[in-house]
Amino acid sequence: MTALMKSVGVRAMKLLSSAVNFRLNQCGETPIRSLRSFSTLRSPPSKAIVYEQHGSPDSVTRLVNLPPVEVRDNDVCVKMIAAPINPSDINRIEGVYPVRPPVPAIGGYEGVGEVYAVGSKVNALSPGDWVIPSPPSSGTWQTFVVKEESVWHKIDKSCPMEYAATITVNPLTALRMLEDFVSLASGDSLVQNGATSIVGQCVIQLARLRGISTINIIRDRAGSDEARENLKALGADQVFSESQLNVKNVKSLLGELPEPALGFNCVGGNAASLVLKFLREGGTMVTYGGMSKKPITVSTTSFIFKDLELKGFWLQNWLSLGKVRECREMIDYLLGLARDGKLKYETELVPFDEFPVALDKALGKVVRRDCTTIESQDTTMADESRLTRDRPIEL
Repeated sequence: MTALMKSVGVRAMKLLSSAVNFRLNQCGETPIRSLRSFSTLRSPPSKAIVYEQHGSPDSVTRLVNLPPVEVRDNDVCVKMIAAPINPSDINRIEGVYPVRPPVPAIGGYEGVGEVYAVGSKVNALSPGDWVIPSPPSSGTWQTFVVKEESVWHKIDKSCPMEYAATITVNPLTALRMLEDFVSLASGDSLVQNGATSIVGQCVIQLARLRGISTINIIRDRAGSDEARENLKALGADQVFSESQLNVKNVKSLLGELPEPALGFNCVGGNAASLVLKFLREGGTMVTYGGMSKKPITVSTTSFIFKDLELKGFWLQNWLSLGKVRECREMIDYLLGLARDGKLKYETELVPFDEFPVALDKALGKVVRRDCTTIESQDTTMADESRLTRDRPIEL
C-alpha cells in the first residue's frame, strides 16, 4: 500500500511510503473551548487537497485555501496532524471505488488530529485531545476538519502519530480477516500473497501473537532479498518469491509447518493461484484486493477434490453494519500493540508543501519505502501536516 500515508496549517506534513502520510499541524494555535456569547464560533482558515472531477490523481488534485467554517453546538473542530494516502483513496479520486463522495471533494479517509475547539453541547471531548474519525470519514486531507462529535474517537496521545493516522484501514483489515473466516489456533498456519503490504505485515505480526505461523509470497523484483529479511524480522516463518514456487508440489517447501487452512489474496492472477496451491483440503482463501488487475483462476479439481472455499472481504462493508463500538475497541487494541512495539510498519515523511512528491510516491512513480508521509510548512499556521498513502498524511 502506498500512502498520500502508505496525511495540510502546518508546520510540516509528512508522507509515508507503505503508506503516505501528510503531517498537517503541530499545534501552534491556542485551542479554544467555545464562544457561548454573541459571536459565532468558527474554525481557522484551512488548506485542503481537493478534486473537482474524477481522473488521474496527479492531474485532478490541487491545494486550495478554504474559508473558516461554522462550529455548531454539537460540532468538533479538529486540527489534523496526519493522514494517509491509501490505494482506496487513489481509487476514489479516479472514480472507480464503489463508495466515494460526490465531487467536488476533499481527499482522504482516515487520519489523526487534535481537538482545536468544540461546540457548546460537546461534553466528551476537549481541546488538546487526540482523535481519529471512527468509522473512517471522507475529507481528512485538510488542516482543519469540522464534523459532529459522534464522528470522532478519542485515543491515547502516547501512541506514535504515524500509527494513529493509519490504524483503521489496513491494520483493522488484517485483524478482521484473521478473526472472521476460519477459527485458527496456536500451532496452525496461514498463507498470503502481498506480504510486504501494510496489511500483509500486520497479518504476520498479529498471527505471531496468536502462535500462528505464516507462509508469505512476495514478487520477484529488485530488493526481494531485503524484503524477505524484513518480513522475517517481523515474525514471518517462511517467505517465498513467486519464482521459487515454480515447483510441482509447493507443499514440499513447508518443512515442519502444517498445511494452512486460511489464505489471503490481495494480488490476483498467478499469485492467487499460488495461495490456493498451499491450502489444505477444505481450506479458505479470502480476497481483499486485486493489485495485479488479473482475475483469479481456480481449477475444477480445487473445488471437487480439495473442497476449497473462496470468499471476499471489504472493510467498508463491515464498517457499515453498525459496528462503531466494536470498531473502536479493536482500534484501541491495535493502537496499544503499536504503542508497545508489537505492531510496526515503516513510514516515510514528506512535507505537505511537497504534496506532488508524496503523490508520486503513492502512485509508484518514485522509489519509496513501505510508507511515505508528507510534511509541509505553512507560514499561516504553526503546525505540522502530513500526507501518506498506505501511507499516512500528516496535517
